[in-house]
Amino acid sequence: MLLSIVTPFYNEEEAIDAFFSRLTGLLDRTLPAYDFEFVCVDDGSRDRTLEILKARAAADARVRVVELARNFGKEAALTAGLTVARGDAVIPIDADLQDPPEIIPEMVRLWADEGYDVVEARRADRSSDTWLKRFSAESFYKLNNAIAETPIPENTGDFRLMSRRVVDVINALPERQRFMKGIFAWVGFRRARVEFVREQRVAGSTKWNKWRLWNLALEGITSFSTWPLRVWTYVGAAIAGLAFLYGLILIVSTLIGGRSVPGYASLMSAILFMGGVQLIGIGILGEYLGRTYLETKQRPVFVIREIYGRGEGGQQEAAHGGAPGGAGQT
Repeated sequence: MLLSIVTPFYNEEEAIDAFFSRLTGLLDRTLPAYDFEFVCVDDGSRDRTLEILKARAAADARVRVVELARNFGKEAALTAGLTVARGDAVIPIDADLQDPPEIIPEMVRLWADEGYDVVEARRADRSSDTWLKRFSAESFYKLNNAIAETPIPENTGDFRLMSRRVVDVINALPERQRFMKGIFAWVGFRRARVEFVREQRVAGSTKWNKWRLWNLALEGITSFSTWPLRVWTYVGAAIAGLAFLYGLILIVSTLIGGRSVPGYASLMSAILFMGGVQLIGIGILGEYLGRTYLETKQRPVFVIREIYGRGEGGQQEAAHGGAPGGAGQT
């Protein structure tokens, strides 16, 4: 049986040697009955990442390198890797090795021996992350799971094992704006969980700044919930109720105490408050409208420039375009 290890790479030249050294030694030692392929997706790296990966593919027939035409982002790179992977089970894992590959044998056992289609890796300890990152991640999971129809398991990333039929379902989904953690949860299937302690990066630095993490959180919330749209009905009803109550108070006070001179400060506060509320509502509508606009274009999630490595029959494979389900590949 074939296991596919799928890894997106973006400016990870310092981590490549440690990544392959740790994984190949571990997998050859602990899972000798399985064949492996390493699907390495270069997401438009600007350093020597692609060059080093191509050298790996030339030296090891198990390594296949997918070169994207530009930087499409991690979600698109992961989608490309799942599309190209041929394994009976597929294991996405990051190149920084913060998710320890030592739990892969247990994941494979739960899949092969106990019949689970998905084996999630849950971070039992995130002390290696900063306080701000831990707090923001916890807040996102709580908010998302409170409003989304399909909750995302807390402290689970992309690192997991998925059976072939799960991967086929994910590849068949037509949506272009992809939040992979939500998609992994949405497809369902029988699931197990393995816990681990998150480690420090083996080399290099993270490519996720606060702004990108914020945009990813917005992507997740708007991809799997319409609650941000629905809530403005209740906000409007509440403000209308307060306005009606305030109008009654003004009428009663005028009948009892006579006419009062309206205050400039209170008037401006009301105008600015209502203007801000309306702009927030319009912004949320724009977020959903923008997502609809991007989906209607039907552009592929990624474009593959080339695939390096030996495919079936020992021939080098190549691809010049890509979309969910492998459209555009040759």
